[in-house]
Amino acid sequence: MDLLGLDGMSIALIALGVLAILVLFAGAKTVPQGYNFTVERFGRYIRTLKPGLSLIVPFVDGIGKKINMMEQVLDVPHQEVITRDNASVTANGVTFYQILDAAAAAYEVSNLENAILNLTMTNIRSVMGSMDLDELLSNRDGINQRLLKVVDAAVSPWGLKITRIEIKDIDPPKDLVESMGRQMKAEREKRALILEAEGKRQAAILQAEGAKQSQVLEAEGRREAAFRDAEARERSAEAEAKATQVVSEAIAAGDVQAINYFVANNYIRALESLAKSPNQKVLMLPVEAASVIGAIGGIAEIAREAFGGGSPERPARGAGGSRPPSTQQ
Repeated sequence: MDLLGLDGMSIALIALGVLAILVLFAGAKTVPQGYNFTVERFGRYIRTLKPGLSLIVPFVDGIGKKINMMEQVLDVPHQEVITRDNASVTANGVTFYQILDAAAAAYEVSNLENAILNLTMTNIRSVMGSMDLDELLSNRDGINQRLLKVVDAAVSPWGLKITRIEIKDIDPPKDLVESMGRQMKAEREKRALILEAEGKRQAAILQAEGAKQSQVLEAEGRREAAFRDAEARERSAEAEAKATQVVSEAIAAGDVQAINYFVANNYIRALESLAKSPNQKVLMLPVEAASVIGAIGGIAEIAREAFGGGSPERPARGAGGSRPPSTQQ
């Protein structure tokens, strides 16, 4: 009797079933999301498995490399760099990369991360060494762009894409930092002095412009005043000429009263000018009083004639212009 009541045929079928299950499990491969697996047949790459469930030929095909297809970060350690102007600085950075071709990344380069790291460090020394210290410290974005372009072109045959390279720290020597601080302080003091001098210069220019404008306005005022004075004198001269013309016409017509008015008016004006003199306290008249009285009398006669009083009879004058004494009855 066979074991457990099974004959040889049943045992063979069970063995074949178990073997089929084992072969099925050996040929089924599950690839997680974010990874690609390479398939090798007798040590030779034949294809790449994408995320999900895939089948391979068991005991013939095998999984070669498990490649991470997600974007990865690689730290670049500190390294010393000599700039173009012979300044020594220490710099470090970080590199972001992503594998696009799993087969190329697996079989085109050995130790992928070490290769990327060494390539990045070499290009950091090359790019930063071609720049002056001032440019190096002030143009970090330009350094990142140049590094990204160079390194990305270099790793392209490996099925990689360098997405970003960032320089984290640039550390000059301590004595150089102190020297740069003194230079910055001197530059700021220079700018302050320049700004102060520029302010004084601008103030002097504005002050000069104001003085010039004031002088121009003053000259304009003097010219306008002179013009007004000349116009007034011209009007006064025209009026005097007109008055003289009127008096001359009256004299030509035989009007003696006009002569008396003209002489008396000028005589009184002359006396008024002498009396108003600021340094004149005593007025000496080198004229006869009778002449003044006669002039005043002439004015009175003109007034009486103008108001219809008629022309009174003039008293006779004695020798020397004096009036003869009246005789009493």
